[in-house]
Amino acid sequence: MAIEQPKNPLHGLTLEQIVTALFDAYGWEELGQQVKIQCFLNEPSVTSSLKFLRKTPWAREKVESFYLWHLREQKRRTRGTDAP
Repeated sequence: MAIEQPKNPLHGLTLEQIVTALFDAYGWEELGQQVKIQCFLNEPSVTSSLKFLRKTPWAREKVESFYLWHLREQKRRTRGTDAP
């Protein structure tokens, strides 16, 4: 039985979706500077990053944490442009 997690922004997202969204927003070079793990610094690709992140819980936590920060920043920027 699946547990509902309406307040969890990661609920329903795959690791691939998270990595792809971060790559689209930052590119590999900037992503490697923001989240200092080798899978983003040394010949990065979505496939190789996923392979590493699935085997390395601490790295996955860093990426998920950065993704949550990224979402907050997007929201903050959007609110800033909506103000008159």
